[in-house]
Amino acid sequence: QVQLVESGGGLVQPGGSLRLSCAASRSAFAIRSMGWYRQTPGKERELVASITSGGSTNYADSAKGRFTISRDNAKNTLYLQMNSLKPEDTAVYICNIYGAFGVSYGVYWGQGTQVTVSS
Repeated sequence: QVQLVESGGGLVQPGGSLRLSCAASRSAFAIRSMGWYRQTPGKERELVASITSGGSTNYADSAKGRFTISRDNAKNTLYLQMNSLKPEDTAVYICNIYGAFGVSYGVYWGQGTQVTVSS
């Protein structure tokens, strides 16, 4: 079973930056897409940023111009660079990979890492 482990979360002041990482426990045969979601209590999980196997990226309107999603296939790692952070960005950030770590494709989720933006 593949494990996705996020890191890089923490407490940061408004205007600060964080870089989140999501590392898979083993290499994939193929990756279809990867993304970062965020979850806050009482609210629906939302997609923050995604990247396809071809390198195309998409961002939530709230993240455009501030967040950058990237990947390092050789390291089986997904990143989210977050700049100019706002209190509204406070959430648990969860990575997602749609890929093949075995015979068939599957959707895999990490446990999440807490990001708190507060002065």
